[in-house]
Amino acid sequence: MPMKSYISYSSESHFPIENLPYGVFSTVDDPTHRIGVAIGDKILDLKYSKNVFDHPLCEVFQQSSLQSLMSSDKKTWSQARKSIQSYLRIENSENLKNGVFWDQNEVEMHLPTSIGDFTDFFSSYYHAHNCGSIMTPDKPIADNWKNMPVAYHSRGSSIRISGTPIVRPNGQYLKDGKVTFGPTEMLDYELEVAFFVGGTLNSLGEPIPTSRASDHIFGMVLLNDWSARDTQLWESFFLGPFLSKNFITTISPWIVTMEALEEFKTDNFKQDPAPLEYLLHDNIKYNFDINLNASLCDPKSQKTYSICNTNYKYMYWTPLQQIAHHTINGCNLQPGDILSSGTISGPEKEQQACLIEKNIGGKIFVDLGERKLKFFEDGDEVTISGFCQGNGYKIGFGNCSSKILPAKNF
Repeated sequence: MPMKSYISYSSESHFPIENLPYGVFSTVDDPTHRIGVAIGDKILDLKYSKNVFDHPLCEVFQQSSLQSLMSSDKKTWSQARKSIQSYLRIENSENLKNGVFWDQNEVEMHLPTSIGDFTDFFSSYYHAHNCGSIMTPDKPIADNWKNMPVAYHSRGSSIRISGTPIVRPNGQYLKDGKVTFGPTEMLDYELEVAFFVGGTLNSLGEPIPTSRASDHIFGMVLLNDWSARDTQLWESFFLGPFLSKNFITTISPWIVTMEALEEFKTDNFKQDPAPLEYLLHDNIKYNFDINLNASLCDPKSQKTYSICNTNYKYMYWTPLQQIAHHTINGCNLQPGDILSSGTISGPEKEQQACLIEKNIGGKIFVDLGERKLKFFEDGDEVTISGFCQGNGYKIGFGNCSSKILPAKNF
């Protein structure tokens, strides 16, 4: 039987009592950054609410970010979640007078912590195959791709919370065979899901095996890894993306805990050939049934068009394998690091999760009806959303949205 809260919400709400994601927010009257939990269309203010936690958890939630909580362990994360869930249950409705609640549409959301390093993986088979078919059609999947989770180190300092506008980046690219500098003409999105690293992390030189990797995954967010494709095509030989990727990355405001996602584990993607031993976890499911959508709001018509419907279950490499590979050489992770999936495409055309797949490298238009789309224009607003469908409830992440502003002049 589903749990009930004294905070009312519909079965379509993405923030039922089964979810309880963490975020950091402030209000007009109090600019202090503080930790909250989404419940229905409300936020439980964990700084000012009384009797939610016993010591020492109460001190953790007096902080202005989630860094202290991320730096603790799975036992502490579970204890905190149970305390909040108990506090909000309908049989404890007397807590309504002790709790401080805010309407979600009346607060400002902030980054949940000071983000350290950002690693972007390339872990969806269908995305890799689709892009490879465009770039190297004779060999869409590289020899190394099925043997290890390919990734690159991106830029943590330019990660921003949903709602932050994106300024169209300038850069170098080839146009009509000539090296050109100016605003990107091929601005693209990438629909991704990322996780925040947590726990007592590994020392330099100490790998994390797949059997212990889940101890270091605090929770998940949606992520849009904005891309300037013309710059990317020009700069990526032979070291990979640089200016084409580091200008901004957008994340959703709420971190959904792994306990909330536990029920939605699904079979791992079949891997062939079997990976090397340090990447194996055959008896541990760590793939998730998360419905994902990307949409475009056209500034002229104010119409919203769905541009992708896909699912996290199409991930070839799991987060456990990503951590094991990331640390196998002794690389030390830190609480607050963010590791992203890479674009999550599925086998169908409507599941292609970036424009460069849909338009075959910019060769065709994507027909949205009234709007014919190759790449995004100034004024477009792109929104990524996602949820897991439970028995009578949904587990959601909140929107990951950005509006595109014109490039800066030099």
